This record gives sequence, C-alpha cells and structure tokens, in this order.
Amino acid sequence: MTYLDLINGVLRRLREDTVTTANETDYSQLVGEFVNDAKKQVELAHKWSALRTTVTLSTNVGTTNYTLTGAKQNTVLEQGLNDTTNQYLTLRPKHFFNDNTVLNTPADGSVTDFMFNGVNSAGDLLIQVYPTPDAVETLNFDLVIPQADLSADSTTLTIPSNPVMQMAYGMALRERGETGGQSAAEQFGVANAALNDAIAIDANRYQDEMYYYRV
Repeated sequence: MTYLDLINGVLRRLREDTVTTANETDYSQLVGEFVNDAKKQVELAHKWSALRTTVTLSTNVGTTNYTLTGAKQNTVLEQGLNDTTNQYLTLRPKHFFNDNTVLNTPADGSVTDFMFNGVNSAGDLLIQVYPTPDAVETLNFDLVIPQADLSADSTTLTIPSNPVMQMAYGMALRERGETGGQSAAEQFGVANAALNDAIAIDANRYQDEMYYYRV
C-alpha cells in the first residue's frame, strides 16, 4: 500500500472525503502523521522480514571506526561477521575496548570484535572494531532497519499495511472523540489483533528464531 492509499483508507473509515495527494487538506496531513506514528509502533513491535538487510563494509588498514550507512538509531542488530575470515563478530561493551585500547596497547590483526560508538551527523550508527585491522577485510552486519517516514504519495509501505492502517484509524478516532460508531479503545483492540496476526505470519518464516537451546 502507498502512503496515499493508507491515508485514504483511514479517511474512508472516518467517513471523510478522500484526497488526491497526502497534503491536500489540513486533516489529510494530520492523518498522514497518524500513519507514520502507527508505522513506527508496528515496525518496532517485531523484527519484520521485509526490513531485514545486510550492510557490508570494507576495513582500512589502521582504521577502527566505521559507519553503518543507512542504519539509524532505531535499527536492530541481528549479527555481525567477518566475511574474510568466515568468523562471527562479538559485540563488546565499552569497558572491553577501554581495557584493550586505552589501558593496554591495541593489537593489530583480523577483526573479531566490535561495539556501537554513537551516530554521525546523518544519524547513521557508528561502530568501532577490534583488533585494529592490518588488512582489508569485508565485514557484514545483518540488521533490521525501519523504513524512513512516509512523505511522498507513491511511497510504498514496506511492512504489512493492515496493522498500520488499523492503528492509525484508532489514533484518528482518539483525536476526534466519539463518532457515534466504533470507539478508539475498540479500534485499538482491532489494531492489536491485526498486529498479532501479522507478526505470527511473519515469524513463521524464521521458525529457528523461536526455538531455545541449552548452552
């Protein structure tokens, strides 16, 4: 569903006139805000298959800080690996890096560890790796990256559309007050049911992630 489709879907449920562009009226703009608010909530409720991607970077000799381009602060890390040495990377806390790079002389070698190290001016996540690379290596990071806010009419929503629309409708009902029909509380129940159904369907694609193993 496109951004405009979602807005008009909410407007029809409110018994309002549909629009030909998202910013056609003040009210359609408000509904657009609800759509994006609902999108954020639905995105963060589950690690959606449609949002999973791999960010690849190449190390530079002597450089320990890198950018995960496109990965914003609401990104979820699945795993990191060194594709050159065919080893998984270990996510470490800050004190590990303090122990190994501040209190002791940093080692050089193939990258085995990393930590998150803030964000850059564009809001992309920064990482620091260890040991200090002594060769060019390829690092892969499997991430769940939420879609940017919808703004253009034709932008297609990446995650399932029904829970987003149902939640946005509930937000619009709450803002408007009682409409003589369905209450906001009832509608949020519908939205939560739609979200649970969508999560169940999506989670079935990654059944191995629902198992727990003794270690």
